[in-house]
Amino acid sequence: MPVSPLKQNLPACLSILLLLVMHAGLSAQTVSVDRGPEVEEAVFFSFDDHVIPWRNNLQLTPVTAEKHPANPVLRRGPEGAPDHGHAILYGSVMFRDGKFRMWYLGMFETAIQSGQAPGWWRPMCYAESDDGIHWTKPNLDLVEFNGNKQNNICLINSEVPALAKVNDFLSVLYDASDPDPQRRFKCAYIAHPPFADVRGGRSKIGPDERRWGAFVCATSADGLTWDVVGDRPMNAGGERFEVSSLYRFGNFYYANGQLLSPWSWRMDGSDTGRVMLAYRSSDFDHWSRAKALSFARPGQLTATPIPGQQTHMGAGIWNRGNVLVGLYGMWQDAPQKPKDGRYWNEGVSVDLGLIVSDDGIHFREPVPDHPVISRGKKGEWDDIALLQGHAFVNRGEKILMWYSHWDTGGKLKNMEIGLATLRRDGFGYLSRKIADNTAHFVTAPFETDGDLKLFVNVEGVSKENLLTVELLDEFDKPLPGYSGNEAARITQAGTRTPIVWSGSRPLPAGKKLAVRVTFPDSTEARFYALYVGNENGS
Repeated sequence: MPVSPLKQNLPACLSILLLLVMHAGLSAQTVSVDRGPEVEEAVFFSFDDHVIPWRNNLQLTPVTAEKHPANPVLRRGPEGAPDHGHAILYGSVMFRDGKFRMWYLGMFETAIQSGQAPGWWRPMCYAESDDGIHWTKPNLDLVEFNGNKQNNICLINSEVPALAKVNDFLSVLYDASDPDPQRRFKCAYIAHPPFADVRGGRSKIGPDERRWGAFVCATSADGLTWDVVGDRPMNAGGERFEVSSLYRFGNFYYANGQLLSPWSWRMDGSDTGRVMLAYRSSDFDHWSRAKALSFARPGQLTATPIPGQQTHMGAGIWNRGNVLVGLYGMWQDAPQKPKDGRYWNEGVSVDLGLIVSDDGIHFREPVPDHPVISRGKKGEWDDIALLQGHAFVNRGEKILMWYSHWDTGGKLKNMEIGLATLRRDGFGYLSRKIADNTAHFVTAPFETDGDLKLFVNVEGVSKENLLTVELLDEFDKPLPGYSGNEAARITQAGTRTPIVWSGSRPLPAGKKLAVRVTFPDSTEARFYALYVGNENGS
């Protein structure tokens, strides 16, 4: 009996229906900022000059994170464990299902061989925590290692086995918008398959070496058992792309990482050294062969590049809806080239700096060369170089950020995972620059759909030391009922203080608005962020 067209296409129809339902649920309460995507909440960070472009008599003070006294919070395992050699956060952390979940790379040997992990394999390992500080490594019973499956290695399936062997750089994303529950966990990583195992050929743009730096994608229903997407790397035929972060922004998935000169160039074709590039995909199956230069350190792009300055491994990215925040590796070459017989990058140092993007592609550094997380002092566990993770969580009044130590001398010294914290969304703050002079800022235009409210993240305010908040229309004119004598007054400090106008007026929906925040002459307030969203927040 022939199958009806409806039945044949039922899975696709259900997927489309689910997307429509999800979109309908989202569009009930959304906000979009100046041509950006529709999101459930918009964040106006103090350091983001695209969403707060208009400022008068205000200065930005960046903040350096505080390291947890229990560091490193996740240590390498005992002899015989898959992470005995090291446990590094070329990986991700998220808070999901009521717990912190971490994916990281282990290495079972205690020495680097030929510049790589032994067997060109660093297993994808998994850990869990209730507080982000104390971690357990559950027995997943998925992958045989040392004669048994009692370990925390995730399983990766592929019709090309070499593509399943992670060697470097792992980023995990949870994508609630995917209608297929089997694909909601997504990851990207580097494998080093022999050229004979790579289908699709290769271009002349790329390294002449026996193994390929292959950018590989995989999907999963639970984040533990994975299936490689397709039968070839996403950069098959192209350059050696060392992927370090995976995120979704608007209608696209993005993967960023680094390419090394001579395989990446400035606009005039001159070499850059390590820079951050981005790939994109609309379906997570097919990725762009055109790459965008996403970020380079300011010193890399001067007429005479500042010696030693490079951008290491792209960035770990945090998607906050309308904006992306990232930590990148502030690579600095060794003062002198290592002597013959020493490890190739001995003496290299790396701190972690702050970057931001409002389009998903192009990133900028609000305060050049400011370290959000600095390597430790000599003798401390993280005193050589740091590795950024795709690992940010707002929890309570703090941002939790995990990172790794990297021994650039090749001896695997203290290559474990630490935790650093900031005030919630507290990467930096705006404050008045010149005393006894009024200061203010005006946001970019935004438009709401639904019953949304304004909130601020501020400190140093009181009834005697307040800020005023006004709404403006798209032509910068004050809105009656929301401005002048009817402006809202911020008198209470907090990380999410609601802004309330007289009569508890809601935000006018369906029209372009902007916010003006004024710092009167007497105030010593510190402004960290403004939010357009609901009571629950992000």
